[in-house]
Amino acid sequence: MDLVDDYTGHVEPGGPAARRTLPALTITKVSVGPMDNNAYLLTCRATRDALLVDAANDPQRLSEVIGYGQDRPTLRTIVTTHQHGDHWQALGATAGAFGANTIAHELDAGPLPVPPDRFVGHGDTIDVGEVTLEVIHLRGHTPGSIALLYRDPTGTPHLFTGDSLFPGGVGRTNSPEDFQSLLDDVTTRVFNTLPDNTWFYPGHGDDSTLGAERPNLAEWRTRGW
Repeated sequence: MDLVDDYTGHVEPGGPAARRTLPALTITKVSVGPMDNNAYLLTCRATRDALLVDAANDPQRLSEVIGYGQDRPTLRTIVTTHQHGDHWQALGATAGAFGANTIAHELDAGPLPVPPDRFVGHGDTIDVGEVTLEVIHLRGHTPGSIALLYRDPTGTPHLFTGDSLFPGGVGRTNSPEDFQSLLDDVTTRVFNTLPDNTWFYPGHGDDSTLGAERPNLAEWRTRGW
């Protein structure tokens, strides 16, 4: 698979993966499957341990992102951000092929094709080698949707939001109550606690920053579900 290091947050279905290199972590984004799902490979630069956010589809394509050479990272963990089927089609195959542990929120574990090895909740942490990710529970898109936050000590925070937050709004909800819950959590647990330069990585489509989306929060609430 082709890999580009000029990271913009945009990847194309069937196109190259895009890699962002931070001092302690690399983030590789690739589009997989018919619904243009984003999968993210996070690799600790010190240990070469890796974590995959959403083994959404195309296990062969995900394997190509991880690589085949002796210098490839060791996939230790797969985190599923939520229970919807387009985010776990390759979970069983990828976890089995690499012997990776699987993680999800307990409230979303039921539909997953393999039982999670570990449940996580709001405020928990997940290690990727020497890098620590924080779990943020965002209730509404599904009961157990989670986001993962990396607080880069050298600069910008990085937030992997699944389908809870996109450029232009929060994720789809099935009732006014779910919409209220999701927007409240996104407001209090994300926008009220993280700076404008926080770069976020959604489950589909292009990335954005909290600063670019913050002026629209009131409009989102008025627009409703």
